[in-house]
Amino acid sequence: VVDALNFAREYVAAEGLVERGMGLGDEDDRTISDLLIEQVEFADVIVINKTDLVSTQERDRLEAILRTLNPEAEIVHASFGKVPLHRILNTGRFNLERAQQAPGWLKEARGEHLPETEEYGISSFVYEARRPFHPQRFFEVLQAMNWSGILRSKGFFWLASRHDVIGTWSQAGGASRIEPTGIWWHATPQDDWPESPEERAAIREDWHPEWGDRMQQLVFIGIGMDQATISAALDTCLLDDEEMSEGPDAWTEYPDPFGPWE
Repeated sequence: VVDALNFAREYVAAEGLVERGMGLGDEDDRTISDLLIEQVEFADVIVINKTDLVSTQERDRLEAILRTLNPEAEIVHASFGKVPLHRILNTGRFNLERAQQAPGWLKEARGEHLPETEEYGISSFVYEARRPFHPQRFFEVLQAMNWSGILRSKGFFWLASRHDVIGTWSQAGGASRIEPTGIWWHATPQDDWPESPEERAAIREDWHPEWGDRMQQLVFIGIGMDQATISAALDTCLLDDEEMSEGPDAWTEYPDPFGPWE
């Protein structure tokens, strides 16, 4: 259920779930916006409540934002929480495989853009590069980035100092998170690759002759974003020709402020 009046405030909140008494334990470091975005992206049905208290324009814009974040969900409008039960119970809509592929950021990464959301100023782009980020420069850019207008950004990145590990960047509203998500296929023994020829072919579909599947692929979704400025800032994080020539052994010695990855 999305509160039409308070969605924007909750979405940008960086307040932790533990602070609100909603955490799963003292070690639960998720924020309100983390929880909200997870619920929106994987929902089958999204109920927008209190639609009687906002203008038609505000309601339609909120619905466009939600459709950008989750193009597959059915959206239901409600007042005072009154919703026909058949719209939300036993709908038969849930499909795990579809849910895993449905988030808007993932569809944007695959080039499945929703042009109808552009009417409300919602745009998206994918930042891609085949060079690693310098850890110190990437850290500094993230700290200095102006996130106003960016509703959602998520994707995978390649950090020079952690050459074999896939980094995951996730930002929603006022909260952001960086963590490891696995090992690049290029750094994984082929005996541990999927046995299916189709899956192996998919892995090699966008394969660099030297770096394999390592790449930067970050999706940005927002309203009034400055794509050129964001892309230029990320470009400054990429290793230059001289740094590239030093190779992975030298990259491990670069200053890296990100802290340990489990």
